[in-house]
Amino acid sequence: MTDMHARRAELRLDASLEGLAVVLRGATADPEEYNCECHWGSAEELALLKVPDVKLDPDLLRRTWQAPDWRDHGSVLRRILPQLAGAVIDSRSESFRYRDEIGVSLARGRWQEWPHEQAAAVREFLHAFWAYSLVTPDPVARTHQTLVLCVEASGELGTWLNVWETLEHPTADRNLAEAVDVWDYDLLVDELPWSTWHDKDDMVAVLTAWLARHAPARLRACNAPDELLQRLRLIGLTGPSRWDDPQWPHYTY
Repeated sequence: MTDMHARRAELRLDASLEGLAVVLRGATADPEEYNCECHWGSAEELALLKVPDVKLDPDLLRRTWQAPDWRDHGSVLRRILPQLAGAVIDSRSESFRYRDEIGVSLARGRWQEWPHEQAAAVREFLHAFWAYSLVTPDPVARTHQTLVLCVEASGELGTWLNVWETLEHPTADRNLAEAVDVWDYDLLVDELPWSTWHDKDDMVAVLTAWLARHAPARLRACNAPDELLQRLRLIGLTGPSRWDDPQWPHYTY
């Protein structure tokens, strides 16, 4: 059953990539688009963004989505997104390790305001990638990094946590334990474990409450270490109840 679930997630992700390729086929950057040769790339590279469906080399792809100063970021993103989406899920690609930044790039492109079919294809890719990440073991897709991509791209946190909560899958449980281990240092001092374009305080509150309510049983189910369970318990406390707890960690914040 577990293998079937993972296989369905993989097929959904493949279909979402094809959907992006179909709806964005022929997309180009605006003909008047410009970027500084000194800071971004050459005139020849810029010209490639105005030709549809030509594959970019990995370095050019990364520089293009990372650049914050396009006149029309949305049109540039539509040009490269089918290739970029493939790179996001390929651990061998240059862009793979920048998934949190890719979420910001998507937000900067205001993809929700694109024509309906295009926006729907982006949304389906995000949801398919999230579903795939939850049931895929490391190092193929670190779930906590995929969450950041989805959150930053969409401006939502609860939507993605709700999917995680309703999914009964041992890999999803193990990935949750790994995420708590990564996040706890920041959450214990009420900081969000990633930089955000959105309301940081609200996201801290949502994530903390969700973990306190939902994560303990999942972590126990995957035999998480007692130390990690104690840190999770502390995250659910507030104020002096947390700081004065005998289990408060000795490392310095």
